[in-house]
Amino acid sequence: MPAHPAPGDARAPRDDWLDLALMLLARRGIGALTVLDLSERLGVSRSSFYWRFRSRDDLLESLLQRWDARNTGSIVRQAEAPAATITEAVCNVFRCWVDASLFSPRLDVAVREWARLSEAARRRLDCADRDRMAAIEAMFVRHGYAPEDALVRARVLYTMQIGYYALDIKEAMEARLDLAPRYLETFTGVRPLEAELAAFRTYALSHAGAEDFEDLP
Repeated sequence: MPAHPAPGDARAPRDDWLDLALMLLARRGIGALTVLDLSERLGVSRSSFYWRFRSRDDLLESLLQRWDARNTGSIVRQAEAPAATITEAVCNVFRCWVDASLFSPRLDVAVREWARLSEAARRRLDCADRDRMAAIEAMFVRHGYAPEDALVRARVLYTMQIGYYALDIKEAMEARLDLAPRYLETFTGVRPLEAELAAFRTYALSHAGAEDFEDLP
């Protein structure tokens, strides 16, 4: 089988397969992700899948890479973003929890469910969790926290948020923002500045209501 489509080939591009597969994974779970369903939704033949991927496992590995780049990559970048205070630094991380373009809760939950069934997904998830917490821990260390204190605060901050998604807690954005000062003080031991809270509120409200994935075709 050729590695690349022939000139003039009308098969769906690789990114179209991946975009749809990621959406299907997020909305329906790994069990719903089949080559036949993807090809029918894209309006192409099932055999055209193999012009883009070596196998279904090749597709699944690509999905894990996309999930990790989006969700883990965003947390790491936000934890490493410049900040004058630890509360501003935590607000940078909080942006992941209110901006679906940075972090998809729906997709993260789907991968965690997938990891219950797949050793490969489990290994990737464990690595992602370690990388995320390590980045947050390093953030606390940079702001003067002792190593063990930074470790515990990072774990509390991260696992609390992942638990929030796992429990599927429904809470209006305004209610979440009202509690933000308390969360910040709990995680850091420091009272946030009003300017930091105002900046985060503005950012959060500008991204409120956005779906992390649109409806399936």
